[in-house]
Amino acid sequence: AQSILEKTSQVYKQGSGMDIQFTTNIRSEKNGISESFEGTMLMKADKFVLVTPDMMIWFDGTTQWTYMPRIGEVNVTTPTGSDLQSVNPMILLQDYRKDFNVSYIGESTSANAKTAYDIALTPKKKDDIEKIEIQIEKNSSLPAKLVVTMRNDMRNTIHIKGIKEAHHPDETFTFPKNEYPDVDIIDL
Repeated sequence: AQSILEKTSQVYKQGSGMDIQFTTNIRSEKNGISESFEGTMLMKADKFVLVTPDMMIWFDGTTQWTYMPRIGEVNVTTPTGSDLQSVNPMILLQDYRKDFNVSYIGESTSANAKTAYDIALTPKKKDDIEKIEIQIEKNSSLPAKLVVTMRNDMRNTIHIKGIKEAHHPDETFTFPKNEYPDVDIIDL
């Protein structure tokens, strides 16, 4: 399991950036929640931009800007590693050894009919995350699906619809204030 994740981690580190299209389903039986949406993510090393129907998040490796168009404001924070993992589970693939125990579940077939490895990550310390299951395609070493199960009964299933290499300048990952002149910026 560790060597499979190491290959996946190397694919991220060697590339100059990636564009990822995904579908997410968030469920909680206990709370009666079931929500699905599509989104995109631009990534480069530990930086990312996440775009969903309800928000846009820019993270430059230190600072995170969360823009919510519905309320017209941007919240500026310096997130912890745990905060980042809940927003962008792909981040944990870069530094999983420190926080998680890794185990091999077996093989399966991804949604696009490719053979894949199934890996489980369980936190070394009690955390909001109970476990993460990752489906990694054998040939590409890229994730096809992530299932994040939280201790509060929330379950987030992310299906990766497409990943392609992309070149993003560093300013891509910083909130473009000039494009949103009328929003309130709240520095938390």
